Amino acid sequence: MSQDGPRLLLTTSPFLKDRADTAWVMWQVNLALVPVVLAATWYFGLGALLLVAAATAGAVLPEWWVGRATGKTPNPVRDGSAVITGVLLALTLPPGLPLWMAFVGGAAGVGLGKIAFGGIGFAAFNPALVGRAFLQASFPAAMTTWSPFGGAAELTQLRGDPFAIPFLRPGVDAVTTATPLAHMKFEGVSTSAADLALGRIPGSLGETFALLILAGGIYLAVLKIVNWRIPLAVFAGTFVTGELVHWIHPTYDGGLFHLLAGGLMLGAVFMATDPVTSPITQAGCWVFGIAIGVLVVVIRVYGGLSEGVMFAILLMNGFVPVINRITQPRTFGTRHHAGWLR
Repeated sequence: MSQDGPRLLLTTSPFLKDRADTAWVMWQVNLALVPVVLAATWYFGLGALLLVAAATAGAVLPEWWVGRATGKTPNPVRDGSAVITGVLLALTLPPGLPLWMAFVGGAAGVGLGKIAFGGIGFAAFNPALVGRAFLQASFPAAMTTWSPFGGAAELTQLRGDPFAIPFLRPGVDAVTTATPLAHMKFEGVSTSAADLALGRIPGSLGETFALLILAGGIYLAVLKIVNWRIPLAVFAGTFVTGELVHWIHPTYDGGLFHLLAGGLMLGAVFMATDPVTSPITQAGCWVFGIAIGVLVVVIRVYGGLSEGVMFAILLMNGFVPVINRITQPRTFGTRHHAGWLR
């Protein structure tokens, strides 16, 4: 009688495996971002989908090209990490940004923030924020031009001039407005918590529906894809610092405003939790997150710009090796000089 397969199979560990490989994790994050993209489309029209598509195409193309040029099989673009970079970048952009800028930002994010460091697993800084920082430095006027939110009646209306020819002045004058952070910082005008939580405000695509972003974070935390300590630490650092600043300067809004306004929710849930650019120790996650929250409020209140999430996360990404060093747990049988952080 014939027998299929070897009679004795010798393999190396791990012997117990599950479906949670890199591709599965990345596509779960993409799935959690779908409701946020749909909310952005509802508030800013179908142009939001075009912006997401352009940024994603810009992120995917260089990763696909490098994978093909190096002969990697399967092509690394299939793991979905470049798609995350493109979608997250798009969610940090103004609704009326020309599509070619979004494409360039996606390519810069993956090229400079990921491929230049060696690909997935080696990035020192969050690639989506690297792309946004590139656009912020290259096109500051376009990156600070905000469109008013709409709804079903304006679903097919395009903000700005998305099809503008590269490096030429847009042919359509955009209708602009100030964000809640700008109102608070420069005019001392507050925005209701309900409008902030439900996204009924002008701003970037990802400043819509803070509660929906939080729900996506809970979904990822339940699946143990993100470390819940990081967003919780960011929220704690932001809230406490916001309340302290409000106590010192009553003209500035308190902690709840800073939690719901701007890109804090998106950054805390989907960017600060990037496993490659965040600490690997549990104590380090608390230090990392609290520091981000403190920096966000300090930059918003005392900095030259009204938003500080991008700068806070990128700055703390640079400190991750140091945080990992000082918060690593004590090896059994040895002394540890930073035991106070355990």
